[in-house]
Amino acid sequence: MGTPSSRSASCLPRLTLRSILMVSVFVASAALFFLITRVVFVDQSVQFDNWVFEQFDAGRAAWPALTPVVRSLTFFASLPWLVVAGIGIPVLLHRWGHPREGWEVLLAVAGSALLNQLLKGYFQRPRPSSALFFQPGLSFPSGHAMIGLALYGCLAWILWRHRHHPVWAVLLVLFALFIGGTRVYLHVHYPTDVLAGFAGAVLWLMLLRWAFLMRNEK
Repeated sequence: MGTPSSRSASCLPRLTLRSILMVSVFVASAALFFLITRVVFVDQSVQFDNWVFEQFDAGRAAWPALTPVVRSLTFFASLPWLVVAGIGIPVLLHRWGHPREGWEVLLAVAGSALLNQLLKGYFQRPRPSSALFFQPGLSFPSGHAMIGLALYGCLAWILWRHRHHPVWAVLLVLFALFIGGTRVYLHVHYPTDVLAGFAGAVLWLMLLRWAFLMRNEK
């Protein structure tokens, strides 16, 4: 049986690789977010947004029956659902003997929600005038995309880390991405809003994972 120092040394390469991966994902997400802000607020280009809108509009015209389904699915990253999930899931995890995971989910949802509101207040981008239904609030970045990916991404990581149902972990992430797409389909967000929301979610999740990692190393 090795000494504590030898065990720590054996964990160092794995920790270093994990740290490098986390930093790489963080930097890539930050670069994507700032690239989008430059395109939208500095260059004031709408070429990408308009092109993506055209693709979704063509799909909606071809399958009009899909619209009610899409509008129903977008509920799973709405404020009422996020409040219920953001509180209920941590409570359940705590009762099931996973308090750390409960805190992770709670902080993922609460932190991303706060960050989203701060960013929206800073950028002050109005919503598209072509929205299929009225949606209050500002547009950039998308809250559905950002908080939804933070919630489902955190749950996916928990499942992956405990090696339980890795397929479900992948499906949770895909579901979060799909919900972001529904916001573009319904024209309540620009595509760049959604991409920025995804990038913001990953940034927050990486910071959260790093904080928990440092806390566990102490």
